[in-house]
Amino acid sequence: MDRRQRARRPAFYGLMLALSMALSYAETLLPPLGVPGAKIGLPNIVTVMGLYTVGIRGTICISILRIILTGLSFGNPSMMIYSLSGWALSMTVMLGAKKTGAFSAVGVSVLGGIAHNIGQLLCAAAVLQSASVFVYFPALLPAGVIAGALVGAAAGAVTERLKYYRDPRG
Repeated sequence: MDRRQRARRPAFYGLMLALSMALSYAETLLPPLGVPGAKIGLPNIVTVMGLYTVGIRGTICISILRIILTGLSFGNPSMMIYSLSGWALSMTVMLGAKKTGAFSAVGVSVLGGIAHNIGQLLCAAAVLQSASVFVYFPALLPAGVIAGALVGAAAGAVTERLKYYRDPRG
């Protein structure tokens, strides 16, 4: 990576963080999806896009900063805990899926959406000390698949237009 590319990296990361925060805010303006806690996951467009552009470390940093900053800006501590728990499982699954090379951005995102829901349910079960929250899983599964597909398609389209930007450090 030459000097010019290294100089552009922080600016690109900043743009990705700002975009993910703007998408987080936009998502708060959307009506509920009918299932408690279900969201489209618009900021995850940036997360999936990051996996294919800035690599693992950059994506993790951007995602954690987004969760903390949006939680402090227009959320609360419990929202941050649920977001982080869903994100941690989702990121783990997406990294594994991407590494296999068997999935497109849409497939990686769908698996991430499902894992995010499972991570949040596991967190809720731990907080409430009850497995009864898993009654929501049958409703959250199709929501995760649909949202993941939409997010993955959007991320794939944006990533395709950003072909020139690839962080060789991964």
